[in-house]
Amino acid sequence: MSSASHKPAAMPVKDPGPTPVERAAVQEAIAAWRDKPGALLPLLHAIQDRLGYVPPQGVPLIAHGLNLSRADVHGVISFYHHFRSAAPGRHVLQLCRAESCQAMGSVQLEVRAKQRLGTDWHGTSASGAVTLEPAYCLGNCALSPALMLDGELRGRVTPAQLDALLDVLEQPA
Repeated sequence: MSSASHKPAAMPVKDPGPTPVERAAVQEAIAAWRDKPGALLPLLHAIQDRLGYVPPQGVPLIAHGLNLSRADVHGVISFYHHFRSAAPGRHVLQLCRAESCQAMGSVQLEVRAKQRLGTDWHGTSASGAVTLEPAYCLGNCALSPALMLDGELRGRVTPAQLDALLDVLEQPA
């Protein structure tokens, strides 16, 4: 006689969907933009401006609200580097990757930031303090290399200045 135990089949876990805060942000953006031509991009910007990201659980709501497929909505979110699908760190650090900044040392800044933060592009440091993002031109070519920290533009950034900035940002909140 076999003593093998029989395990019942695991019940599928139901996706909880967006949180109440996420749902409210998505629904408000849909209400504001649904009747306007080309609504998807401004709607996504409105959600990210409010939450700091576009929640993946909100994609079905957006698709339904704009009469688009989920694939269409997901495709736009994943195509544009600007959109995040998870909450960023306490600070968002964008390093310019345009030609002028690269010629003036932004590659050194990129290597140093990734090493110091222990993350790659679109990642957040283990402390949760800094999310590192690429920017493909910050419009500050005359002051290359440039970065943007929490919406504040800075130019002629040196590796030493970046280190000092990261020292401050990585301090416990």
